[in-house]
Amino acid sequence: MTKIGIIGGSGLDNPEILKNAADRTVSTGWGDPSCPLKEGTIAGTEVVLIGRHGREHTIPPTRVNYRANIQALKDAGCTHILATTAVGSLREEIGRGHFVVLDQFIDFTRHRPITFFETFEPHTPVHTPMAEPFDNAMRGLLIKKSEELGLDYHPKGTVITIEGPRFSTKAESAMFRAWGADVINMSIAPEAILAVEAGVPYAAVAMSTDYDCWKEDEEPVSWEAVLEVFQSNVEKMISLLTSVIPEIK
Repeated sequence: MTKIGIIGGSGLDNPEILKNAADRTVSTGWGDPSCPLKEGTIAGTEVVLIGRHGREHTIPPTRVNYRANIQALKDAGCTHILATTAVGSLREEIGRGHFVVLDQFIDFTRHRPITFFETFEPHTPVHTPMAEPFDNAMRGLLIKKSEELGLDYHPKGTVITIEGPRFSTKAESAMFRAWGADVINMSIAPEAILAVEAGVPYAAVAMSTDYDCWKEDEEPVSWEAVLEVFQSNVEKMISLLTSVIPEIK
């Protein structure tokens, strides 16, 4: 039976969307996840919601227990994971409020546990393939539904994850553009890595909220500006996810 884990998903905990909702406090061998799991159904499909940064956004990006979050969703029986994330655009054509169906990441973090495999069994090292970190079937559904809903979206994009919580310098922003990154955030790595290691298909849809600081004719990014764009587009994100969830098999 399909059960969807949703990371982020602001607004999906609305009682009109999430039916028969109930909180469940859990722990894992990696510690506690960011918040209690909220379990219910969306369009008849079982879902489990978790707020990446806690329900009141109190956990900085580096302090998120990504291993516990992924493990908690797997332990809850999730067969797939959908993630949402706010990103800064590193490309002129990716405007504020645009969605990006991510297909690649660059991990520029330095201080986070990035694997479940802290030791190997004798003579059996585990080196997980990561060439295609995002599940193509779910990506296809996100693209299809974005098209049907008439959203401003991009069918692929490379996200670079930085440590945070500070934003980039102009020099860093220019470097990330030169590396081929399309958007920037503080959370997809190691989240995507851990989902792949755990064997749970994972896809992420990003919402562009700003232009980081590379664009000379724009004000450098601020948290207030990020929040304003995200809140004004959250209903579009909810529409996208609630139309995709019933079709995931």
